[in-house]
Amino acid sequence: MEGEHTKAYMADSILVLNKTWTPIATTTIKRGFSLVFQDHARIVDPENYDLHDFDRWLGVAALPISAIVPENEHWLKTASLQIRVPEVIVLNKFNGVPRRELTFSRRNIYRRDNFQCQYCANRPGLKHLSIDHVIPLSRGGRTSWDNCVVACVRCNTRKGDRTPEEAKMALPRRPFRPSFNDGVALGIFVPASWGRFVGRVQREILELPSTGLIE
Repeated sequence: MEGEHTKAYMADSILVLNKTWTPIATTTIKRGFSLVFQDHARIVDPENYDLHDFDRWLGVAALPISAIVPENEHWLKTASLQIRVPEVIVLNKFNGVPRRELTFSRRNIYRRDNFQCQYCANRPGLKHLSIDHVIPLSRGGRTSWDNCVVACVRCNTRKGDRTPEEAKMALPRRPFRPSFNDGVALGIFVPASWGRFVGRVQREILELPSTGLIE
């Protein structure tokens, strides 16, 4: 079950390489396409590693909306086309590595907690997971690494506006800020096209910051 959840998540991510083809981030499909469309990046063909701008990608990776596409590939549908989602893009100018600090985000909290409810230890799937404030906001809690945990909707509802102690719902560990070297639990599934760039132990991939990489 865990692998399926992670696979679904990774299908929504694009690996980002800097100008020298070093993996530096992952980003969303929307932002990945935006970087390519604005000529900040090129799409890497997973078959032969050729580079494509947006128009060239449409020429080799777009089909009519009525066409049948492979089930093992991720396609974006528009009103008239189906466009194969890139798995890897390379930035045209940026040649550095972002600050080695994990972005605080819902996705990274899910990764840190291994897509698992921290109260009941179940993995019910992303649709049934939420973020719980250990110390509720109404009680002075903050939205931060050390006060947010993954919780299934059922446990989150049960806990309500109480602390874990008050709700008698013990946490197996205190929430924490992971370091870059801790990495984030990407799970067992990594797209084959990432294999050239991301090894089994090199999984400290960050979400692409909203600013700072593209001048």
